Amino acid sequence: MLDVDSTLSGIEGIDWLASLRDDTVARAISELTERAMRGELTLDSIYSERLALVRPTESEISVLGDEYVEAIAPGAEGAISDMKAAGVNVLLVSGGIREAILPLAARLEIPESNVHAVSVFFDAAGEYWGFDEMAPAAHQKGKRKIVELLALERPIIAVGDGMTDAEMAPAVDSFVAFTGFVSRDRVVAAAQRSVATFHELKGLVLG
Repeated sequence: MLDVDSTLSGIEGIDWLASLRDDTVARAISELTERAMRGELTLDSIYSERLALVRPTESEISVLGDEYVEAIAPGAEGAISDMKAAGVNVLLVSGGIREAILPLAARLEIPESNVHAVSVFFDAAGEYWGFDEMAPAAHQKGKRKIVELLALERPIIAVGDGMTDAEMAPAVDSFVAFTGFVSRDRVVAAAQRSVATFHELKGLVLG
C-alpha cells in the first residue's frame, strides 16, 4: 500500500494546484496540508475547504498528472517493477485526486483497480464542480477503511509520509514511514520502520 504525494512522487498535488493561484491561496493551502500531515488537523476538516479554494480545472488536473510522473521518487520505477515481478501486489492509496494519479499508475503498470484516491467532477466547460465526498481517502481514517474493505492477502505493508498513512497501522502488518521527501516526527514514531529510498523499501519488502 503506497501513498503517492511526497512518497511515490515528490510533490503534494493540492499544493501544486494552489501554486497556480495567488500567493494568499497558495500559502493557505500549504499550511493546511502540512498541519493535516502532521496530525494537527483532520483531513475531514480541510478536504472540502482546500478544493473550494483552489477549484482546479480539468486541464489543470491533466497537467498535474504529468507533474506526478516527472517528480517520481528516485529508484521507484525499478523497485516497483522488481517487487511486482516477485509477486507483490502494489496498490496506491492516496488522498490525492484520482484522475491526476492515474498517469503515474499507468507509467508503473499498476492497474486502475489498484488506485484508491478521490475523484473530482467537472462541468461541461471543464470547470470544477465537486469531488466524491463518499471516497474513503477523503477522510482521516479512510486509508485504514480501504485496507479493511479490500481484505488483502497478508502480509500487508503500508508506506507513507503523513498521519493519514499512519492511520493504516492497526490494519496492516507493518507501517513504514517514508522520509525521502519529508520526515515528520509523529509519523516516524508511529511506524515500525522508516526508509528514505525505494531501494531501501525494496530490500525491506523482498528481504
